[in-house]
Amino acid sequence: MNSTRQRNIINKTGAALICGAVILLALAGCGKKPQNFQMPPPQVGFITIQPAPLPITAELPGRIDPVRTAEIRARVAGILLKRIFTEGADVKEGDVLFQIDAAPYKASLDSANANLLQAQQLAQRYKPLVEMNAVSKQDYDNAVSAEAQAKATQEIAAINLGYCTITTPISGRIGQALVTEGALVGQGEATEMAVIQQLDPIYFDFTESSTELLKLRREFDSGQLKSVAPSEAKVTLLLDDGTIYPREGKLLFSDITVDPTTGMITMRAEFPNPDELLLPGMFARARLEQAVDSAAMTVPQRAVTYGADGKPTVTALTPDNKVQIVPVTVNGTEGNNWIVTSGLKAGDRVILEGLQKIQPGMAVTPVPFGSTNSVDGSH
Repeated sequence: MNSTRQRNIINKTGAALICGAVILLALAGCGKKPQNFQMPPPQVGFITIQPAPLPITAELPGRIDPVRTAEIRARVAGILLKRIFTEGADVKEGDVLFQIDAAPYKASLDSANANLLQAQQLAQRYKPLVEMNAVSKQDYDNAVSAEAQAKATQEIAAINLGYCTITTPISGRIGQALVTEGALVGQGEATEMAVIQQLDPIYFDFTESSTELLKLRREFDSGQLKSVAPSEAKVTLLLDDGTIYPREGKLLFSDITVDPTTGMITMRAEFPNPDELLLPGMFARARLEQAVDSAAMTVPQRAVTYGADGKPTVTALTPDNKVQIVPVTVNGTEGNNWIVTSGLKAGDRVILEGLQKIQPGMAVTPVPFGSTNSVDGSH
């Protein structure tokens, strides 16, 4: 009886051990992976670099200046009777601005007219008499000379009377009156009475470093850049509040001398100003098109990174679709792009998407930037 029980126990235990071993083997088999399975290369979005014509521009500081300025001054002495204009208003050429007391000058003109009439009558009376030798030739000559002198005196008196009415020589905006009614003006000096500035069109005077101009000249001579004729140069004005003036200007001239104290050359552009938004003295910056690079290389700003040494690089693709870091040289911006002067050539592929998943030397699957298979899933 005991031996039978022992055999049953042994048989049950063996069966249990066999079942456990089978389960462990099955579980172990489920956890295995094929030894030859590999993740596919990550996708990256790239652009192909191609040269294209690009205007070379510079942003240069300067100030707004009027095209013409007229200082209104008293040209005869007298008491100011009336101011006729509104301060800060627009005036037209020939408008009356001030009236000086004209009574003394009217009297002088009346006296000069009387003297002229008397001299003319005497010369006319002597003319037939000298022909008959009734008066001497010297007396006649003296009468003719007196007539001419009286005529000159009369003309001066008429001019001085006209100066009592002060008009504007140009059209523009007039500032505040610098004298008031009742003031004595023009006594011993030509008293300044007001200032008029022509605002449409208007000038923008700015400066550029002579060093930069020399650099441009060398690039012109080497053929790297093409010069832009002054009459064709485009000038855009950036106002002090950051907005762009809506009307384009034209470059008028570049000075032929360098300021010895600053090393700068003065330049001038002209802008239409029908709304009189631009006022003399305003600070602004001119974006001046100075040259054209016929084969410029540009990359989006997002493609350029700076290392610990401060030098710019881009992440590019090798011909066999591996990642490489390429040092580049950049020189200014054009819109949202960096202008690359060295490090890249036509046909190079620069990576813009998927940069966070790759390392130098890694094989990748390139797709055009912005395609439907873009790695960022945003397209």
